[in-house]
Amino acid sequence: MSLNTEIATAITDTLAEAVADYEDFHRSPELSMQEIETAKAIADELEALGLVPQAFGGTGVVAVIENGEGPVVAYRADTDGLPIAEDTGLPYSSTAEGVLPDGTRTPVMHGCGHDTHITVGLHLARVLTAHREAWSGTVVLLFQPGEETAAGAKAMLEDGLWETVATPEVVYGQHVWPGRAGDIYVSSGTAMAMSDSLRVTVRGRQAHGSQPENAIDPIVLGAFMITRLQTVVSREISGRDAAVVTVGTFHGGLKENIIPETAEFTLNIRTFDEDVRDTVLDRVRRIIAAEAQASGAPEPIIEEMHSFPRCFNDPDATAAFVSATEAELGSAHVHVVPAVTGSEDVGAFADAIGVPLVYWFFGGYSPADLDGDEPPAGNHSPHFAPDDVPTTLETGLRAALTAVLSRVGK
Repeated sequence: MSLNTEIATAITDTLAEAVADYEDFHRSPELSMQEIETAKAIADELEALGLVPQAFGGTGVVAVIENGEGPVVAYRADTDGLPIAEDTGLPYSSTAEGVLPDGTRTPVMHGCGHDTHITVGLHLARVLTAHREAWSGTVVLLFQPGEETAAGAKAMLEDGLWETVATPEVVYGQHVWPGRAGDIYVSSGTAMAMSDSLRVTVRGRQAHGSQPENAIDPIVLGAFMITRLQTVVSREISGRDAAVVTVGTFHGGLKENIIPETAEFTLNIRTFDEDVRDTVLDRVRRIIAAEAQASGAPEPIIEEMHSFPRCFNDPDATAAFVSATEAELGSAHVHVVPAVTGSEDVGAFADAIGVPLVYWFFGGYSPADLDGDEPPAGNHSPHFAPDDVPTTLETGLRAALTAVLSRVGK
């Protein structure tokens, strides 16, 4: 479907305002589940549109736009920033700081592009409320906190989201990424990987470095664990399956001549299939326990840090979305791509009530930046920021409106 002339004109006429909103959100990010001022700004804007924002999951904001009889659809935008010191050089760069759960103070940046998501979500609300004659039904807008830690969707659902607001027949969402501004990218079926992050405390026995016979060295033991964990993908799952096991941190000891009592490492696991996920997690736990037993060490402590659910795009709903966006953007600007190894918790909203999900990406970089000698910065980089903000926001808004109006449009 193509957006009608009035809506297309509204997007163009308010694009400068959208860019200004984006810059405001970019310069004032907040950490996951701490999005207090961000939530207030979102709620204030929704109230100005005559809507009644509701809080879910602490800093989540939900608004329901009712417009007569018709289908119910949901659109989700995430709102949190990352503990990154921005290095883009932009005049609206973030200088914000936040406090991590362990008490560490850190710079904060919208290094994943959630500032674009907030902006698109709010301007989607503006267009829908200003052009009620173009559609009929109900649109549930979800401004979700804590996506980066997989805490936000879970918190909103546990807070009674779908028991309180209208239950949608489909959930939509999108994410900016280092693709071509003006283009969108979508997968059918599995769209993103599931993710599990674990913290492992390796327990040993402390001793002086000159007396290793009196110690159980947790650093050596941890090194054996980490080395053996590299065999999970190569030797524990089928070559037809996919998984990634990454050890991202390893800390132990305070002085070179002291064998410490404990050491700690963290790992991240990505899988695309529930059975493979169960297998990999089982093998990881087995290897860690067995290496400790082989060293005569106490049982290690394994703690779950984050767990991202599946992100599965319903094939039929995705095909309908592709057809609609090709009509709006042109087939050359709509790309069906394989699943990516990044992770998202948006799927929890759809899976909780058994409805289809369609989740896609929209590009943030101009051809000049994409085709340069160096690839542009990706998400979670201190250098990440769309270089063609107007086109990026316009594409995100056109895609969001096309998806929603393909269900509720007249």
